Amino acid sequence: MEKYDCLKLSNQLCFPIYLCSKELIRRYTPFLEKLDLTYTQYIVMMFFWEKKESNVKELGNTLLLDSSTLTPLLKKLENKGYITRERSNEDERNLIIKLTNKGEKLKDKAISIPKEIGKCVNLTEEEAATLYTLIHKVLTNIEME
Repeated sequence: MEKYDCLKLSNQLCFPIYLCSKELIRRYTPFLEKLDLTYTQYIVMMFFWEKKESNVKELGNTLLLDSSTLTPLLKKLENKGYITRERSNEDERNLIIKLTNKGEKLKDKAISIPKEIGKCVNLTEEEAATLYTLIHKVLTNIEME
């Protein structure tokens, strides 16, 4: 093995993960444009379709996004009528975000997106589950560092 083999793209785990992420997000774009959402807005909406209500800290921790990314994104989603943002009565520093009825209804328009993305990925259920498990193992290991 040569001294610099470790620097070849073909020997990097991060490079195919990066390419895969980039290409997957690109495949989401035409579906999300119909909903007037960016990919990041979409994952925020998926979070709220599941949770209905949260604070910025929990949202940021779950999606690994900082407040400088979330603040303008949440303002845009609020302007679209999908969420509301209110200061907590108990702690003014705590911003509570709630899914609106309009935001809940958007879920019906998004319901076909995972299936469409699944078609382009073309993995069996078992392969998808294995990949999901391995990716989450990597994320967990990185977070433990």
